Amino acid sequence: MPFALHLVSSHGIAPAPPLIEMTGIQKRFPGVLALDQIDFTLNPGEVHVLFGENGAGKSTLINVMAGTHHHDGGTYAYCGQALTDLSPHRAREIGICPVFQEFSLASDLTIEENLFLGREICRGGILDKAEMRARVARVLADLRFDLPPRAKVSTLSRAEQQMTEIAKALLQDIRVLILDEPTASLSERETERLFEIIADLKRKGVGIVYVSHRMVEIKRLADRVTVLRDGRRVGTVEAAAVSETKLIEMMIGRSFGAMFPDIAHRPGRVMLETRGLTTADGLVREADFTVQAGEVVGIAGLVGCGKSELARAIFGLNEVQSGAIMLEGQQVTQPSPATMLQSGLCYFPSDRVAEGLALARPVRENMTLAALNLPDFVKSGFLRLRREKDRAREMIAKLGLAPPDPEKRVEFLSGGNKQKVMLARGIAREVKVYLFDEPTVGIDVGAKAEIYKLIKEVAESGAAVVVISSELHEVVYLSNRAYVMSGGRLVVELRGLEITEAAILSHFFDRKPATTVGVGAPGTI
Repeated sequence: MPFALHLVSSHGIAPAPPLIEMTGIQKRFPGVLALDQIDFTLNPGEVHVLFGENGAGKSTLINVMAGTHHHDGGTYAYCGQALTDLSPHRAREIGICPVFQEFSLASDLTIEENLFLGREICRGGILDKAEMRARVARVLADLRFDLPPRAKVSTLSRAEQQMTEIAKALLQDIRVLILDEPTASLSERETERLFEIIADLKRKGVGIVYVSHRMVEIKRLADRVTVLRDGRRVGTVEAAAVSETKLIEMMIGRSFGAMFPDIAHRPGRVMLETRGLTTADGLVREADFTVQAGEVVGIAGLVGCGKSELARAIFGLNEVQSGAIMLEGQQVTQPSPATMLQSGLCYFPSDRVAEGLALARPVRENMTLAALNLPDFVKSGFLRLRREKDRAREMIAKLGLAPPDPEKRVEFLSGGNKQKVMLARGIAREVKVYLFDEPTVGIDVGAKAEIYKLIKEVAESGAAVVVISSELHEVVYLSNRAYVMSGGRLVVELRGLEITEAAILSHFFDRKPATTVGVGAPGTI
């Protein structure tokens, strides 16, 4: 092997050098210093997490590690030896294997053909398909991935393509595995299997660079965490010794509470009210609920408590069995998405991929989808394409979408940018009542702060805002009033300083509220 894992001295075998040791790494693109004096080390048998907002430099750094980009300054050593002119092919040869968010699979080839693409086994100048097929079968069996080896990649789901990329990396002997948001497309069962694989690789001395913004994964997997911000290294910390709040503060450069804007709540007339609302499936029971213009109302509760179903019933997605829905004082007899949207109420579902977006369509079309019946966009039955494009560009600039390309297909955006595209529908037309259902699920902290800013802007402009969230700190910091749901019922209403995590939690199982009322502390992310 070209690189040794241990160095021998006169005193015997010394500890293994870092697998990767980067010092003062710089990388420039035209007009941008993407990496500025980055130091980073990866030890054998370690999971080292890279943590930071979109644009912090994480992707650029791992591309330098994998040979996709050449660094402009600093030094890069692998197993104690300097690397120069590293290419992706050379990186794989020496055991550095990346699995990027953007897959590098040939859609017209099968899984087994993709796994050996560029490293085919030949005997006498002829492909040894039997040997390659046997190796693919072994690696898939070892990984316990339920993948059909002869299926074309074009027929696979995104989760199956993600598993194929992981199998491709693990088909050879590796020393460094780079995983870029690897669980974004995986189910809970598949994610659990990936974590088992990571644990097994650690035991074998493989070093793992893991890019993630998911705190649950970081706390479970990480040995160390390096935080990047604006292309610079903020610091490297032992995962076991740092709190989640501290990591967030390192990433955003300000206190945790400063993530949440001060919202000037000016409650006006009641915009939305339900009276004894009960759904046909029984998941919402006799719900009495109001939200006024100029305020944010939070709804908290355990999974399955009925909080999402309440919003879906109001919007006409779930069938109402009894009770009343009042919009601006007028009863809505047959709620439907079309009629509610026409009346100025917009619902943003928690599952943006399954329900909120047309992934194969461009940003422009997704942003204006809910406003195409308005005169601004349609004339004499024809779409005013130039007007639509101009409006899309305005919304892209307002929401800070990256990249700012109205024609980019939504499926290629990050989770945070997908969420921004969906939320743009609420500013593409006049909306008086906003129902946000888990508005920040699965997105990074920077994107969360931008969404909180949008909530502030629409509330202060006089709209009525409902935020349904499983993250208690969002309810605590954003709400003027808050409801807690349990067993399909709204069990308590809290106001102002009554809204604390302790008070909310005390009602999750319909218990009595805490006796002490104070300002809520931030929860974990």
